[in-house]
Amino acid sequence: MAQKESIAGLLEAALFACGDPIEISRLAAGLSLETAAVREQLELYAARLQKSDRGLELLMLGDSVQLCSKRCYEERIAAVLNSRKNAPLSGAAMEVLAIIAYNQPVTKSFVEQVRGVESGQVVNNLVEKELVEEAGRLDVPGRPITYRTTPNFLRCFGISSLAELPPLPGNTASADGDESPDGE
Repeated sequence: MAQKESIAGLLEAALFACGDPIEISRLAAGLSLETAAVREQLELYAARLQKSDRGLELLMLGDSVQLCSKRCYEERIAAVLNSRKNAPLSGAAMEVLAIIAYNQPVTKSFVEQVRGVESGQVVNNLVEKELVEEAGRLDVPGRPITYRTTPNFLRCFGISSLAELPPLPGNTASADGDESPDGE
């Protein structure tokens, strides 16, 4: 049997990793602990957080629980999140955004195939910045999510429709009629 301190640490780590509310019974089952013992430790942990100057609190939401930031820090946390949301796009983000804009709707695996590198986090960041959004799921095994650009994308790039996107290099023959550089 684990000591109370290690149970408290385990609960804190699990709640931090979850992020979203989780049912106490599910938390207990996942950690192979008794529900009553978990509930008792959560109450003690909530009281410790409330009395401390730490930035976290434990929300008891009926039969669920969630670790979150204290309400008194809400404005400053929002400012941090907004500064991240408004940060300039990296080269990788611009590349992924271009792939999605010109080929939408596309899956993360399509983006990764075009780029040749894992791109899931970049796509997630573009969703967070509200430049791309989920566009549904493909009707294939695994039902992967597809992504498309948003009206916010159009606004940020100063265009009113995707038809205004500049042509991709190599999509038109050169002025003197030569073939494109790749021989097509």
